[in-house]
Amino acid sequence: MAPVPRTSSPSPSVALSRDAVVAALRAAGCVFAEDEAELILAAARTPDELTAMVERRAAGHPLEVVVGWAEFYGRRVVVEPGVFVPRRRTEFLVAEALAQAPRARVVVDLCCGTGAVGVALAAALGQVELHAADLDPAAVRCARRNLAAHGGQVHEGDLFEALPAQLRGRVDVLAANVPYVPTGEVSLLPAEARDHEPLSALDGGADGLDVLRRVAAGARDWLAPGGCLLVETSERQAPAAIEAFTQGGLTTRPAVDEELYAHVVAGTRNP
Repeated sequence: MAPVPRTSSPSPSVALSRDAVVAALRAAGCVFAEDEAELILAAARTPDELTAMVERRAAGHPLEVVVGWAEFYGRRVVVEPGVFVPRRRTEFLVAEALAQAPRARVVVDLCCGTGAVGVALAAALGQVELHAADLDPAAVRCARRNLAAHGGQVHEGDLFEALPAQLRGRVDVLAANVPYVPTGEVSLLPAEARDHEPLSALDGGADGLDVLRRVAAGARDWLAPGGCLLVETSERQAPAAIEAFTQGGLTTRPAVDEELYAHVVAGTRNP
């Protein structure tokens, strides 16, 4: 996306009109310029902030980072710069988790990013023991803001190494929104993701399943009897993901939402 042309920008002390915001976003290539303009206008607190937000969006920054939040599973979650932006298709992972374990009391959001999945599960399930973990310090800081209202704890570290030992064998829902883009395809992602989200949240290795395999191999030790691991993947990767879950000792079931083009693999630890 091109930056907002300086020749058309007003003085910083003068607020941009709605039409000017729409025009700047449309010129920068924003497909839903009108909708985005409404969100930016609502979020900006001063004329200077409005101008800066429009310029950041026109320069290609994710809209969710520009306005500071994303809507996910009917709730707003804080989105800070440099953190993976939750995708709408991941709402299917939440729905599948709730269907699999409607009475879950111990929930872990692994590779949590903003913590959106954990927040959605806690809001739907009620009083739960909620934990989240991520390798990225920026994600951990952001997730702590989002999980605070639910009494959740956020841990920094590499997958299961980050979790408290007392969770071993007690987890009812282990949701892991792992990176699953093959290394060779990261460059094909939209610039919003490629340039503004951490590579560790996108790159899943040669076939995109490196992290998924590690999670599948270690999950059974952390799940309670009847507990469930759920991971998002792609249609192409689903057979290999199912094999990894099966090798990890889990009873496995794939699920698909055609409307969201979302693919989830769920694995249960048998009692």
